[in-house]
Amino acid sequence: MCGRFTLTRGDLDELASELDAVVEPEYRALYRPRFNIAPTDPHWIVRARHEARELTPARWGLVNSWAPDMKGAARQINARSETAPTSRAFRDAFGERRCVVPADGFFEWTGTKQARKPLWFHSPHGDLLLFAGLYESWLDKSTSEWVRTFTILTTSANKTVEPVHDRMPVILPRDRIDEWLHVPAQGREQYAQEVRRLLVPADESVLVATPVSPRVNSVQNDDPACLEPDLDGEAAGTPRLL
Repeated sequence: MCGRFTLTRGDLDELASELDAVVEPEYRALYRPRFNIAPTDPHWIVRARHEARELTPARWGLVNSWAPDMKGAARQINARSETAPTSRAFRDAFGERRCVVPADGFFEWTGTKQARKPLWFHSPHGDLLLFAGLYESWLDKSTSEWVRTFTILTTSANKTVEPVHDRMPVILPRDRIDEWLHVPAQGREQYAQEVRRLLVPADESVLVATPVSPRVNSVQNDDPACLEPDLDGEAAGTPRLL
């Protein structure tokens, strides 16, 4: 599962360069570093556009084009990779609208509901995490505006994540991004079946987990202090998974 995540890169140009993607000028003012991205929040996706990668804004929580409203967005922040290709909610997007969701970490929790302790799973080297995603566009009839939304595909947890959750986001290797984004002019269904092989748990070396501030527990908090190491959590036995 992926219920919250981060993208703390401070500069949009550096992010776009790192992703080898272009950004439309009208979207540039929307970017800011994020330290606690919650369901239905605005974020960014990378999609294939005119034989190039495009970094573009979208809302987290896929809303189907046929949905009467956006109320179901929070229920579709994640899609199981095992069933998404055949699910009514996700199969069309899986065949034609695959995307990458850039992040630099995601959160899971340990402890009781009364004392939840967040763990920030991230690259040990500070690399971007490239989540496999799907996107849709939904027409808001009240405003006549199109809203782009996305979901993050999940798979079985690897041994790094498994002690705290049985699911994790699909993290694509950098050299497989174009393969995932590509939508052929012919044979789209067959190609979509072929790229399912990419939807596997990440290698254990991709992630480490750091206990971080309980500020993460509230979606109202979204600042660098969210990622301050929780030394009390480590002392109390919160697992640090290396």
